[in-house]
Parts: sequence; structure tokens; C-alpha cells
Amino acid sequence: MKAAVCRAFGAPLTIEDVVLRAPGPGEVQVSVGAVAICHSDLGYLDGSWHSQLPAVYGHEACGLVTGLGQGVRGFSVGDKVVVTMIRACGQCRTCIQGKPFLCSARHDRSDGVLSQPDGTVIEQGLDTGAFAKGVTVHSSQIAKVPDDFPVELGALLACGVITGTGAAINTAQVTPGSSCVVIGAGGVGLNAIQGARLAGASRIIAIDLADEKLEAAREFGATDVLRADIKGLRRAVMELTDRQGADFVFVSVGVISAYQGAPALAAKGGMVVMVGMPPSGASMTVEPVIVAATAQTLKGSFMGATVVQRDIPYLVDMWRQGRLKLEELISGTYSFDQINEAIDSARNGAVRRNVILMNQSE
Repeated sequence: MKAAVCRAFGAPLTIEDVVLRAPGPGEVQVSVGAVAICHSDLGYLDGSWHSQLPAVYGHEACGLVTGLGQGVRGFSVGDKVVVTMIRACGQCRTCIQGKPFLCSARHDRSDGVLSQPDGTVIEQGLDTGAFAKGVTVHSSQIAKVPDDFPVELGALLACGVITGTGAAINTAQVTPGSSCVVIGAGGVGLNAIQGARLAGASRIIAIDLADEKLEAAREFGATDVLRADIKGLRRAVMELTDRQGADFVFVSVGVISAYQGAPALAAKGGMVVMVGMPPSGASMTVEPVIVAATAQTLKGSFMGATVVQRDIPYLVDMWRQGRLKLEELISGTYSFDQINEAIDSARNGAVRRNVILMNQSE
């Protein structure tokens, strides 16, 4: 099959013929109909996080099941499914505790799921390798969606949407009537806003440097917007929260300055939810006595604490009811041959999500 292979960090991908092995026990094979480009993909493409080359990245996909490995239950050939990077063994400590998104039974990405025609192994990036015509993944990584659900919207549900909405609904467990601040109104931030709205927050304050992103934040449910560079940002947040600070502060960008300033925007007893992913090695400083005295919580959120087969069908229902925006998250669609153009465009901070449609012609 064809796949977009990364052979050098920071270099354009090359579309090549690769070998995708058949599904083994517990695995499924999926023909990819659409794959979105996430900022995590950009980080791996640039070498910001550890990976072996050559590799095929891409982890936000939707398509049709084309093969089933031994022991797979609940899925059939022809099912339309969302493909995620959340791989769960179901047996380790975190899986048993109901946290499959933190599964400790790590997958060897170099186990031969992908290879070159000469047999040289290609790394299956982010346990998925979806910048390709097909994927072979563990059955825990997929969730069924209705046959009439557009593949381009399904791709969005694989990471960006669940990461943002899940941060509010699952990780923070935002309560009705609470106040929220969302720092960063990009793709994940807009979904954190949607998640807070679905959870019943009464005030949602979006903070960003770009006016167009703040306008989008209002469209997605923010009740108030503030530019990140205004003088007296903390004072402005306090005035909007009865001088208490926000119950929940979501940092949805991987920017250390945003993390550094977040606790000051939270109320006593409030929670700072760490969603954005800075480069490895970047750090923030925390004054423990202040955290202790304010009884604040600093909490990480990985993949929105998502349970794939539970949360993705729920979000499809919210979309059908008109309570979740999805189409509005797509900045542009591209053919597979245009993947490098789509990646270059995705580096623009104003882009929410670019989506590759595998069956679309240039």
C-alpha cells in the first residue's frame, strides 16, 4: 500500500510503497478514509519527541474495517470506525482501574506492522501509522461510528476533540455552574471550551493572543474572551469571577509562559488542568507554599482521559443533537498527494485541523 514515510526529521514526507502486515490476535485492519494532522504529529515530524526513523506518523483517522485478527469481538468487516492512538491491554494496573488511556503494556512500534518491501522495519508512529492507505492496530484503539457519519469528522474525534472535551468532562469533571478559563483557543482549546459547556459551566473565559481565535472561542461557547497580552490579565479574570478566580484553568497550549501564569488565574481550591504538550525538557517552576496555602490542584490530562468505546459514541450523539461543533473545526481538506502541503499549512497557528481525504483527487 501507499504511505507517507518520514526519513529525516524536518524534511518532507515521501509517498512510498510499504508493506502492512495482516492483523494478528486482537488486532484489526482498517482502510483509512480520512486522517487529520495534529500538532503532536508535527512534533514527531520535527524530532521534538523520541522516535526511530523511518517512520509513518498520523494518529487521527477514520475508515472501514477490512480485516479481523483472532479473538476480536464486537467488530465486523465493513464497520466504520474511528482509529485512535489509545491502545489498552485490559489487564495492567491502570486498565483495571478504569484508565485505559494510561495503559502500561507498551506496544513495540518496531514489531513489523509496517515494513519496506525489502523487509526493513518502519516505525508505526504513535501506535497508529495513519498517514497511509491502511492501518493494523489493536482492537482497543477503535470505536464504531454510524455508517452515515462523515469520515472527515470521525478523524477529528480520534484525538483533538476527545483531548479537549475529555479534559473538561473526564479529567477536571467540570461541575454545573462553575467558572473555567481556557488558555489557548486553538483546536484543543476550542474543544475544551465545548467540553466545559457540555458539562454545564456558567462562565467560560478564553484567553489567546489572536483576535480571530478569540472570535472562534465565542462561536464555540466562550462567554468571555481576553487577549493574553493585555496589562492586568489576572485582574481581568478576577473581575469576571467575582474576584475569586476560576474553578478550573485549562492550559491547552504547549507554552511554558502559559503554564507559569495559570495558577494565578485559579481560585482557592481550584484546579489547573495541564493539557498542552511542551517539548521534552521544557519546565515550569512552582512555589509549593502557594499551592499548599491555596489548596489548588495541578492535574495532567492525557488524551482527555478518554475511554474510546464510551466517549466517541457519546460525542457523535452530541454532534447529532447540535450540541458539538465538528465541521467548524476543519480548516482545509487535502488529497493524499498533498500531504506535505497540508502539513506546512498546519504549522500556521490559525489552522484548527487540516484533514487528508484518501479518496479525494487533487
